[in-house]
Formats: sequence, C-alpha cells, structure tokens
Amino acid sequence: MDTDCRNCPNLCDVRTNVVHGYGDVAADFMFVGGRPGPGADRTGVPFTGDGAGRRLQRILGELGFSNSPPDAAEPELDGAYLTYLTRCRHPDRGPTSEEVGTCDPYLTADLRMINPEIIVPVGELALREVAVEHTTRDAESLDVEACHATTIRGRGFELVPMRALDDQTDAQTEAFVEHVAESVLGRDYRQTKGRSGARD
Repeated sequence: MDTDCRNCPNLCDVRTNVVHGYGDVAADFMFVGGRPGPGADRTGVPFTGDGAGRRLQRILGELGFSNSPPDAAEPELDGAYLTYLTRCRHPDRGPTSEEVGTCDPYLTADLRMINPEIIVPVGELALREVAVEHTTRDAESLDVEACHATTIRGRGFELVPMRALDDQTDAQTEAFVEHVAESVLGRDYRQTKGRSGARD
C-alpha cells in the first residue's frame, strides 16, 4: 500500500497520514468506515486515537477480537481487520464521490486479501457504498439507523451494519455487541462460503 499516495490532490496537503487497512490478515470480520477520524489521521491506524476509535476498540474487546486496551495506538487484533472507503482525511468535510472512487482499488485489495465472512459497514456512507457492490438491495433504501445491529445477506458476504461511532448511544453499542455475539458468532456464519465449523 502506498504510504504517500498522491491520487487526490485536495487531500495531500491537509492529511497527516494515509490510513491503510490494519489488523488480522486471516480475519473473518472486516470493519469498514467512511474515512479516517481525527485520531486515525494522527496515528495512521484505523479507528484509534479518539473517542470514536475508543468506542470501536471497546466493542472489539467485548467480542474477543482485541487483546489491547481501547486507547491503544496499535491494538493487537485477532479475527478483525479495520479499513476505510477513503484513506485520507479532510479536516473540514467528508469524502467526495470522486475520492471514494479513487480509493476503491485499495478497498478491493483489502477485500481480496482478507476475504472476510462478515463486513461491518460503519456509518451511512460505508453502508451504502458496500451495499452497492455486495448486496442485491437498493443501497439508497438502506438506512444505517434502521439496519444497525442487524444482518443483511450479501453476495459472498454478510453485512452487519453499525451506526456511525460518534452518533452511537451506549444502548446502541450494547445492541450491536449482543447481536454479533448471539446471532452471528453464536451460529455457523461461515456457511456463506461453504465452510463448516463455528468460530473458536
């Protein structure tokens, strides 16, 4: 992955880091956000360094995917991989459609390398972009608040959408953890690719 990518001229001078994917390369779960948060822009590691990152890291810890404290700059992950639609952060706005498209080869490379069973789109933008490619659902009809902590059947994957971390209440976080623990990890989710056996 290019650590000094220059493909988006309007981002090169305002970002701190190009934030590529991070985590367990044999993961069954891939968490996909829309763009790096301010903490990730600073640390260079997805979903770290700020309040939103700490919330996700707590979720990962509760689900057994992280062996590190929520404020770790380089968490030790087992079974989870973290990435974004776009790899650079503009401090004053979200990513444009062109920037999402420019970064798509990086996300595609992540998906091919990791080959996850479950994709967790984090936030509305991630849900709609992932749904376009990996489900038969009309992406415009998907609302992340309504889909939060549910499972959507995809093409070769299952999606478990999550509301944006900055917008989540503690009750919504708890609902997500419960859904994954009981309804996803509690069954043989690997059947989507014909594998057998539950998660250890």
